[in-house]
Amino acid sequence: MTALDQSSPAAAPTPEPSRAGASGGAGERPRRWWLLPTVLTALALIAVLVFGLLAPSGVQTAYRIAAPGDLNPGGIIPGDVPVPTKVAAIVLAVLALAVAVYLWVRAARGAMPRGRARVAVIVGFGVLWVLSFLTWAFKGATVDLGALLQTMMLLAVPLAFGALSGVLSERAGVINIAIEGQLLFGAFGAVLVGSVTGSAWAGLVAAPIMALVIGALLALFAIGYQVQQIIVGVVLNVFAIGLTSFFFGTVMKQNPGMFNQPLRLLTIRIPLLADIPIIGRVLFEQTVLVYLMWIIVAVLTVALFRTRWGLRVRAVGEHPRAADTVGIDVSRTRWSNVLLGSAVAGLGGATLTIGTGVAFGEEMSAGKGYIALAAMILGRYHPVGALLAALLFAFADALQLNLSSLPSGTGAGIPSQFLLMLPYIVTLFAVAGVVGRVRVPAADGVPYVKQ
Repeated sequence: MTALDQSSPAAAPTPEPSRAGASGGAGERPRRWWLLPTVLTALALIAVLVFGLLAPSGVQTAYRIAAPGDLNPGGIIPGDVPVPTKVAAIVLAVLALAVAVYLWVRAARGAMPRGRARVAVIVGFGVLWVLSFLTWAFKGATVDLGALLQTMMLLAVPLAFGALSGVLSERAGVINIAIEGQLLFGAFGAVLVGSVTGSAWAGLVAAPIMALVIGALLALFAIGYQVQQIIVGVVLNVFAIGLTSFFFGTVMKQNPGMFNQPLRLLTIRIPLLADIPIIGRVLFEQTVLVYLMWIIVAVLTVALFRTRWGLRVRAVGEHPRAADTVGIDVSRTRWSNVLLGSAVAGLGGATLTIGTGVAFGEEMSAGKGYIALAAMILGRYHPVGALLAALLFAFADALQLNLSSLPSGTGAGIPSQFLLMLPYIVTLFAVAGVVGRVRVPAADGVPYVKQ
């Protein structure tokens, strides 16, 4: 049967009732409509019982709103705001429970929120739940919101660059498991070239170039030789760990002053904006890598969804044969996206070294490439979504760092290992469809043979 026959009205299949119901039209319940309300209700009840009712009475939690040096004319913004731990945690948890009840009511009417409305509900619930948790976890101590968010941003940058690398590759149909190796090569190249030249800026240029080595190998084997892409990515990660460890032990350790200096990029401070309480230093007092991250997210969002280039990339990732028939070079598009994505991941690797002022260490990427993959999936293969997911994962990491540094006798005494599990728990919820169904590009990981 020809393509023309398949597209004719007579050959068009009749929609199945089950799939029509699954699409969730007006007044219809989508499949697994109960999943999100159930999960949010369970989390809200945990917050009410654990964070609220089991919290000790007569204890306060302070929130630091304005730090010394912040823009605060007339001192109208208070520095530390104390709240009663038990009462505040209960109120916030009950409000989160009200959001879950709202979803049950909408579900009963067959009008579950969708799209941006669904995301807004989940974000609102998340903010209330996290504030209830913070109030309970920091009982008898002070939650420095500015410092917490600064730590979050520092930890989020390599994850965001890695997730953006995955978006570029997988939107074109190539699975990029090699983000870990790209981060590691970027960190290695940034320190090595920066130390030899004595310039952190030279290291910044070298980081994406070094990461291109892993990207080129990934493209060669996955696109050129059509090797199974997941296996290639894992092998390249092991290759990157072995090669950088070899040069670290034989070159950098022998002469760290020449080859492994802890250089750091200059912090660029934007006057006045950097003095805004809480968010000022987080957004407007950072290295060039953070500003590059914002720019790349904005450029990629526009390029992927508002330009001819983006349309071609998405066509290659969804229907490569159809893209080929209209004159799009599938192999060249995939090659260019994999290389561009690896260069972006190299910038994330530079954040681990010259972005934080530390020397290179063996396996210093420490699994961040795999967490970046989870952020890409949770972000639904969208640059903005990937960034938000990276910020979420980094917030969980920053939270456990802040809780572990609390003075003895304060805080809830939560094991840091439990907090480290939170990003992965969120990812499992995403895969299960709690935050919405994640749709993978149709041709992702499928080799294309031109006929």
